[in-house]
Amino acid sequence: MPSFVHTFFVSTLFVAASCWFQFTYKMLSFYLCVCIDAAIFFTVLYCLCSSLARLPRSRPVSGAEPCGRLRGLTPGQVGVCRARGEVMESVRKAAEMVIEECQHQFRNRRWNCSTTPRGINIFGRVMNQGTREAAFVHALSSAAIAVAVTRGCSRGELERCGCDRKVRGVSPEGFQWSGCSDNLSYGVAFSQTFVDEAERAKGMSSGRPLMNIHNNEAGRKAILHNMQVECKCHGVSGSCELRTCWKVMPPFRRVGAVLKERFDGATEVRLTRVGSRTALLPRDPQVKPPAARDLVYLAPSPDFCRLDPDNGIPGTAGRRCNGTSRLAPDGCELLCCGPGFRAGRAEVVQRCSCKFSWCCSVRCQQCKNTVLIHTCRE
Repeated sequence: MPSFVHTFFVSTLFVAASCWFQFTYKMLSFYLCVCIDAAIFFTVLYCLCSSLARLPRSRPVSGAEPCGRLRGLTPGQVGVCRARGEVMESVRKAAEMVIEECQHQFRNRRWNCSTTPRGINIFGRVMNQGTREAAFVHALSSAAIAVAVTRGCSRGELERCGCDRKVRGVSPEGFQWSGCSDNLSYGVAFSQTFVDEAERAKGMSSGRPLMNIHNNEAGRKAILHNMQVECKCHGVSGSCELRTCWKVMPPFRRVGAVLKERFDGATEVRLTRVGSRTALLPRDPQVKPPAARDLVYLAPSPDFCRLDPDNGIPGTAGRRCNGTSRLAPDGCELLCCGPGFRAGRAEVVQRCSCKFSWCCSVRCQQCKNTVLIHTCRE
């Protein structure tokens, strides 16, 4: 059975439809699209402007509407969709965030989060194998939902939540807590309810649900442990006699970077019985047990070097690589899986002769330069 990440993309992006219809056709296109088979859906994946975004936000999606038709949702998730339909638009935005951030963080790696139009898994079947790549995507997805829902709260887009008003009074540093703190507790709670439900429904006695639950929580902790404080000064001529501050989430780029570090240091684990329960312990007994914020995985990853369409692996042939570095992840020997790369010259257009123009812009010319590029051999 596909894990939550598969369900996450299928159920939230599943309603992608033509974005060019007039408003009178939006509801009709929504009803049609939710019935499309997942394989057909992925042919229009990149449209991403879902009809779900066009549904009225003033009322939740009711039982008569398409929540029950979204393939792959557990009964518990269908219930959440029906009861809190306004939040599903934030879930759709989170799906877009995951694809963009994953591809940014791994742009220089053999596995670069390439998406595939085939099958039910947007990142390919490697997500079914309990690899560290699957661990990263689960953590990032869980974090993205928490962030997107929290943003919806802070912007007043969701009826049942708003700013976090619990942080009040004077801090030990002497500033006054005020303003609109991000209501992360609401976003995290929704992520736990909606995301983890898919794993709990499978039972907590097997390895994959335990792995996914652990990594889901690690994703949320990447936000919690990197919260920031923003302040505003009050006083005559900006003297800052009084400072009011509020808590904000870190940029999602920062969350992605933290999880990328956790990916590089992820712990391989195995399912072990401890008394009357099962737990994930390091496969190597010399390795210390992973902390709650660490990523864990069950199976080694493929090398991602060769084209494997069945598993959604595009290989590295034709990828640009760094010919000046041997040890960097994007170095040609590592990225191309050995000395299989070639050098060539290409003409590129770059900005040049830039001048400041009063006021207030920078004007540049377009210059053509010939540069040396390296690419992995076919």
